[in-house]
Amino acid sequence: MTRAVFVFALLLCFTDCEKKPKTTFAAEPTIIRDLNDIRKQGYITALLDNNSVSYFIYKGRPMGYEYELLKHLAKELRVDLKIKVISGIEEAIDKLNRGEGDIIAFPLTITKDRTEYVSFTNSFFNTWQVLVQRKPHGWRQLTSDDVEKNLLRNPHELIGKDVYVINGSSFKNRLENLSQEIGGQIIVHEDSANAETESLIRQVALGEIEYTVTDQMLALVNQLYYPDIDINTVLSLPQQIAWAVRSNSPSFRTSINDWLVQIKRDGTLKIMREKYFENPIFSTLLASSDYSSFRTEKLSPYDDQFKKGAAELGWDWRLIASIAFQESNFNPRTKSWVGAIGVMQVMPETGEYFGVTNLWDPKQNISVGVRFLKFLDDYWKKSVPEDGERMKFVLASYNVGLTHVIDAQKLTKKYGRKTDLWDDNVGYYLAQKSNPKYYRDALASAGYCRCDGPVWYVKQVLQRYEEYKIHIAG
Repeated sequence: MTRAVFVFALLLCFTDCEKKPKTTFAAEPTIIRDLNDIRKQGYITALLDNNSVSYFIYKGRPMGYEYELLKHLAKELRVDLKIKVISGIEEAIDKLNRGEGDIIAFPLTITKDRTEYVSFTNSFFNTWQVLVQRKPHGWRQLTSDDVEKNLLRNPHELIGKDVYVINGSSFKNRLENLSQEIGGQIIVHEDSANAETESLIRQVALGEIEYTVTDQMLALVNQLYYPDIDINTVLSLPQQIAWAVRSNSPSFRTSINDWLVQIKRDGTLKIMREKYFENPIFSTLLASSDYSSFRTEKLSPYDDQFKKGAAELGWDWRLIASIAFQESNFNPRTKSWVGAIGVMQVMPETGEYFGVTNLWDPKQNISVGVRFLKFLDDYWKKSVPEDGERMKFVLASYNVGLTHVIDAQKLTKKYGRKTDLWDDNVGYYLAQKSNPKYYRDALASAGYCRCDGPVWYVKQVLQRYEEYKIHIAG
């Protein structure tokens, strides 16, 4: 059955057979606080999910789709923004109705049941639930027809299959309804309360589980990280996505809806959607490198600058060159989606710290990059005396920010491993910072991080450095 036919079939057979669950949260507001009260207190408290789409920190800068939109909203209302990171929808509803937050800025699906507990804003956009499955081994060498033969497209094929979802999610309800519709049992496994949809997607990508379900918008982002997953099997009708406020905050809801009309009209919403859901995130960092061009005695037009910086650092210049290639492919005119500039992909804030404003000048850009590396190297000398190990700490800090690596070192000490070793020690706990068990630990002050990327970054820079040493004279 084609995707279009299946969606049409869903329109004919989809029924709301969910039973209203017993609530374990405050189902009604316990306080009164509307727009005037929010303006008097001077800030909005937003309840936000700490993930790689809604809200995260990159090189010390808070970012995310919901986060940037909230900043726009707060500016429009002339109030400050305070963030509270929460772990699930029920917790969010509970905190909202108890007055611990003023708005749930999740990508919430509008459902009949939820309208009994909260008041939804107008819809931001529509999405749908999709099946996440792994493409067949060697799929790049197969024809599209052969790839399709190895993928589940007909929902009936889910009968008897194990599908993993997050505990208490709407995905479980959809699969239970689907089992009724197709006349056979889908075996639904609810993961632990500490698990997240993104962690299940990663397990599918690694072949640890066969199937999970997620919203199409989150699936699109994760497909950029995991190109081996397929997300084209639709399992639901289009669903409206919105934010939510307390049911006794009508003026606040109206102000949000007025603002939403404005940002749809002026293109702000479209820009945010393209930035976070339609552009290849970190595509340069994740792309495989072609080493064929390195078989010469000159790596780039900037070799002299790399050598000068290496002398200041006491490093091999080819290592700095490897960092620069990882960051920008030696392109001095590139600017990342988060604002990093030039050969060394330096953030403007870092340039200002070192007194340099023209980061488009390759010499100045490389100089700032080297000085930042020196700053990081000096910092890690206090706790990582061995040069080779310290280099890994410096590289990871350059990529993801110092605070995330400090968090990882603290977690390493807590769990009894060696804080001055990278592989299987600090590097391991850095990679765990997308796991709620670790990033919600009080020691992890920087919070959530998709930190398997920085671990991969360290490995790739050092591997490429070894290639340079083979082909390029020091």
